[in-house]
Amino acid sequence: MLETLRNAFKIKDIRKKIIFTFLMLIVIRIGSCLPIPGVDSDVFANWFASQTADGMGFFDAITGGSFYRMSILALNITPYITSSIIMQLLTIAIPKLEEMQRDGEEGRKKIAEITRYLTVALALIEAVAMTIGFRRGGYLEFSSGYQGVLDIIMVIFTLTAGSAVLMWIGERITEKGVGNGISIVLTINIISRMPDDIKTLYDQFISGKNVPKAILAAVIILAIIVGMVLFVVYLQGGERRIPVQYSKKIQGRKQVGGQSTYIPLKVNTGGVIPVIFAQSLLQTPVIIASLLGKGNGTGIGSKILRGMSQSNWCNPSEPIYSIGLVVYIVLIIAFAYFYTSITFNPLEIANNMKKAGGFIPGIRPGKPTSDYLNRILNYIVFIGAVALAFIAFVPIFFNGVFGADVSFGGTSIIIIVGVVIETLKQIESQMRVRYYKGFLND
Repeated sequence: MLETLRNAFKIKDIRKKIIFTFLMLIVIRIGSCLPIPGVDSDVFANWFASQTADGMGFFDAITGGSFYRMSILALNITPYITSSIIMQLLTIAIPKLEEMQRDGEEGRKKIAEITRYLTVALALIEAVAMTIGFRRGGYLEFSSGYQGVLDIIMVIFTLTAGSAVLMWIGERITEKGVGNGISIVLTINIISRMPDDIKTLYDQFISGKNVPKAILAAVIILAIIVGMVLFVVYLQGGERRIPVQYSKKIQGRKQVGGQSTYIPLKVNTGGVIPVIFAQSLLQTPVIIASLLGKGNGTGIGSKILRGMSQSNWCNPSEPIYSIGLVVYIVLIIAFAYFYTSITFNPLEIANNMKKAGGFIPGIRPGKPTSDYLNRILNYIVFIGAVALAFIAFVPIFFNGVFGADVSFGGTSIIIIVGVVIETLKQIESQMRVRYYKGFLND
């Protein structure tokens, strides 16, 4: 990785792109520290510290602490991520959007434009809900009368504009920088919270201990983190290659075709999406109950909410709540199959191969090929889903048994590793294009 970056800085164009990306990330971090005018950040910091909902920690991680400070970028890129997922799901459900996606570059531009409008709409809705909710809770104090209305409008439009500006910066990084801009913004947000998490681990397991225990604790923590990263790297790079042979054809006086290639089926076909879906489904009721001050009673509803909260899982003193962990793992596996089914169509691939004269050796073209791809895909998705569930389980286990409470977990590690690998691959591809001379120079 360091060798790739060192070689990249030797090329002027790539060096400019890396510096541009770095400067944009600095702008984002500065914006994450600027509070909304008229809002007391300390009040929100105290309120956030009193919250027990696990989703709050993950939300704070992906916003880079801007929500914790109630800065102008408090919503961050979460509206864009939500709108992108919604558009991806709607592309499968709405034929018009599916047709746009097949139209090539023009169609993708139209879908991207719709995603932008949807992002602004979602940001506006979230800003209105947050402003009204925090005002009723007494965390936002506005003037009375006409001035108070203007203050509310200012907060709403500041939050909405902050999310829109981040979306614009992400697109500019994609266009003029290196890597996918939105993914890089999300990654730098998560990384920015890691120093606080490392300090928490240090204060909890190392500080105040005698030297042998402190060294042992440091080695164990480092080994777990490095092991998780290596496992995620291995998972992200794992794929099953299905061989494909194309028959030879005669076009005019030339013989074309006869090439051999393969279909790469990634083991982790759904990426981090299944974990996010499962986590959102379980944590949303917990967050809503926490904001409303509910869930602390002794009734069946409060017990269900405690079972849905990750902080109660793997707790030796209350093992009954670990049923929620079993539900969580089942949801991850189910969403892995669901997301793969809407993003990968074996029948379409089999038909395209048949039209192009391609076939899998030993498998007849058409429906037999589709059934074969489906069967292989089911095995691969299950392996990837189990691996995802394991990555999500490890931080939860150490949190429940040892009380290692940190904001970054399996989801964060998958995002960071995936984005770093893809960004390095893009830099390497740009370097290869730069050095490629072609046959005209031979």
